[in-house]
Amino acid sequence: MSTARYWREIPHRYRLEASRCKQCGYIAYPHRLICPECQCREFVPITLKNTGTIETYTVIRVAPSQFVDQVPYAVAIVKLDDGVALTCQVADTDPSKLAIGKRVTLEFRRIQADGEAGVLAYGLKAVLQP
Repeated sequence: MSTARYWREIPHRYRLEASRCKQCGYIAYPHRLICPECQCREFVPITLKNTGTIETYTVIRVAPSQFVDQVPYAVAIVKLDDGVALTCQVADTDPSKLAIGKRVTLEFRRIQADGEAGVLAYGLKAVLQP
């Protein structure tokens, strides 16, 4: 990903921003230009809650090269309390302790570095609530 594109995408990635359709209330994350429900083009920016529930998950045991040092790790589909579902890595837990329905909090953390002198990529990771 180019540096310019990376910086343009920061607002919705780093602030957990979404858009609510003015006509039907559909919440789009990430942002969309046209509502998939009613085809309206007017949205209001909103900030999503950072808590939710694990809907499903999988444990990665053979990872891509940039994540080999993290194996095994879990990736889950998390349904936020706002109703939005997203995919993210589950951090700071033994994958064997995960279960569907567990509560999580989303945190912004480093995902990877693009080479030794490259751009650091940050994103959402889920952490189990106590």
